[in-house]
Amino acid sequence: MRTTQSTLREMYRAGEKITALTCYDACFSTILENAGIDILLVGDSLGNVLQGNDTTLAVSLDDMCYHTRCVYTGTRKTFVMSDMPFGTFQVSPEKTFENASKLLAAGAQMVKIEGGRIMAETILFLTLRGIPVCAHIFLSPQSIHQLGGYIVQGKSEQASKQLLDDALVLEKAGANMLLMELVPATLAKSVTNELSIPTIGIGSGADCSAQILVLHDMLGLYPGKKPRFVKNFMIDSSTIPLAITNYVDEVKNGLFPGAEHQF
Repeated sequence: MRTTQSTLREMYRAGEKITALTCYDACFSTILENAGIDILLVGDSLGNVLQGNDTTLAVSLDDMCYHTRCVYTGTRKTFVMSDMPFGTFQVSPEKTFENASKLLAAGAQMVKIEGGRIMAETILFLTLRGIPVCAHIFLSPQSIHQLGGYIVQGKSEQASKQLLDDALVLEKAGANMLLMELVPATLAKSVTNELSIPTIGIGSGADCSAQILVLHDMLGLYPGKKPRFVKNFMIDSSTIPLAITNYVDEVKNGLFPGAEHQF
């Protein structure tokens, strides 16, 4: 039986940590499912790790639908979430619904949308019409030019208040989950404690309800300098399936992320 939102909510209410990784194809989705990953995110990070681009901005809706279909085909029970790429949701709510519907038709059970309270109206429109949404706040890769780089967000008192306020607005609008990227651990903990929906952290400390990494980063496959919050799980693993299993175990047991992986 496939994992559903209800399954994830039960895990959240029971205090069980939720595991997530990005995934882009059927081969890896099978491996990740067998290793016990709870959520597969078909991320627009495929623009970096598969297409070789410097940013995610060139990823199209067709790209996302194709890779979502591939990931879904390789699984039988794992929850599948897909990013809405740049330009597909910064439009009218009606057009966003049309675009999101294509991802659900390809196999996604939830779509992820970047942006703060400005996206509340769109999220409300989608969720009232049966499209589950994971909101994504603070470092938003699609806003990389505006932000001036991949830097930790929410460090000032004003920025911290904005993040918390935005999180509450998005939850009220109907967001089913909330992803926080590059948020100080103490702030991410405060936001998690204030919300009644699961939070997903990437570079945001150990107190989020779930953890996610880019698959190619945690396997040590992506070239270049790794962000501080990334751990290479292949270093102490003899095979890729074992590395994924070790990641699951460390997240479930509260060992990852450690102090060295947070801000």
